[in-house]
Amino acid sequence: MSSETTYSDTRLLIAGEWCDAASGKTIDVVNPATGKVIGKVAHAGIPDLDRALAAAQSGFEAWRKIPANERAATMRKAAALVRERAAAIGRLLTQEQGKPFVEARGEVLAAADILEWFADEGRRVYGRIVPSRNINAQQLVMKEPVGPVAAFTPWNFPVNQIVRKIGAALGSGCSFLVKAPEETPASPAAFLQCFIDAGVPAGTVGLVFGDPAEISGYLIPHPVIRKVTFTGSTPVGKQLAALAGQHMKRSTMELGGHAPVIVAEDADVALAVKCAGGAKFRNAGQVCISPTRFLVHNSLREEFAAALVKHAQGLKLGDGLAEGTTLGPLANERRLAAMAKVMDDAVKTGAKIATGGERVGNSGNFFAPTVLTDVSLDADIFNNEPFGPVAAIRGFDTLDEAIAESNRLPFGLAGYAFTKSIKNAHQLAQRLEVGMLWINQPAAPVAELPFGGVKESGYGSEGGPEAMEAYVVTKHVSVMAA
Repeated sequence: MSSETTYSDTRLLIAGEWCDAASGKTIDVVNPATGKVIGKVAHAGIPDLDRALAAAQSGFEAWRKIPANERAATMRKAAALVRERAAAIGRLLTQEQGKPFVEARGEVLAAADILEWFADEGRRVYGRIVPSRNINAQQLVMKEPVGPVAAFTPWNFPVNQIVRKIGAALGSGCSFLVKAPEETPASPAAFLQCFIDAGVPAGTVGLVFGDPAEISGYLIPHPVIRKVTFTGSTPVGKQLAALAGQHMKRSTMELGGHAPVIVAEDADVALAVKCAGGAKFRNAGQVCISPTRFLVHNSLREEFAAALVKHAQGLKLGDGLAEGTTLGPLANERRLAAMAKVMDDAVKTGAKIATGGERVGNSGNFFAPTVLTDVSLDADIFNNEPFGPVAAIRGFDTLDEAIAESNRLPFGLAGYAFTKSIKNAHQLAQRLEVGMLWINQPAAPVAELPFGGVKESGYGSEGGPEAMEAYVVTKHVSVMAA
């Protein structure tokens, strides 16, 4: 596959039409594999946001009146278009974000599956009849869509993070206005085009780009918006959650993590390396549920480290559109600077670099897959999410010790564990403070299961039936016979 394919400028989606910003202002889009500008994206101002909000309101009024089974059919049609266009959308995604094409195309195909599941789940948003204490009255509990949704999504999974929000929103009858990432705008635009082509009413879906603080500061307090959903860092999530709270807006927050990987004394080392290693270097480690703190029983520590080093050294670093690439560049220059800082701190606090640990080449944002051993608890990488292709290994002697370390931090998004013992698995399931836990397997965040964290990793779910609850309001209606 050629590393150079067509990439178009991205416009705003307002009232079912693609348009430039009223000011004509744009932002450059850079390919992280080359460092070159490949396109531009429209920069929305307040007048554009006002138009988008008015469209979201009218779109909501039209979409909510469509019966759930017809909404589901439209969403399924959109999912079919996403699946048909997966390769084209995937190429856009790779060019602007950097991940290997096989991962990008896989992300888009997974989005189609998620969308189909939410389409059907929207048909099962049931109310109930409650037996009345008065024989002449009927008591109803009704579920209604909350209203227009403002969504804010990150650059690491430009399509996946939108579909988890738009699926629940549209499935429940809400309209959806998303502020997608300016660094990766074309793949979200191509994804939302599928909804336009599937026939959703104008304004049901909208897309804007611009200054993140200005847009969130304007959309969240606005009376049109009734629900806020955000995926991103914990510090920003706290700010947006506080703003939503000031205006009594419902919110779902999927925030940062720092996932522990516990490799117990009886673990299958080969399985652990295959599963956790694959997850660690997926998308160059720029994954909220990426395994980051590898806690390995001391009897297996050297064997595990050697195997993980071999796995890392077997990865092929390069342009995501080049044949055979298994590890792409970091998404932006900020991540290169962050990795350099992480490495300096780790070494200063006593860690050993078993492989990698440095930038590769002078063009593009390439950073070698890295394994650190003998990492101190004082190291920044064991206290803050690295969000890069760096695995940090530390030994332990007892499972209690590993569980205590896993729970030490304020984060609680995902966790992983490897053990052959049912007793250990039960202990881990009961005691680890995470929203998602995978034991003896890679991460499998499928649509029908809850997706979200605890503690400072956020609240609410973006998967399973639980995801729908945040997009509906419950109304009690009691009717007395006249």
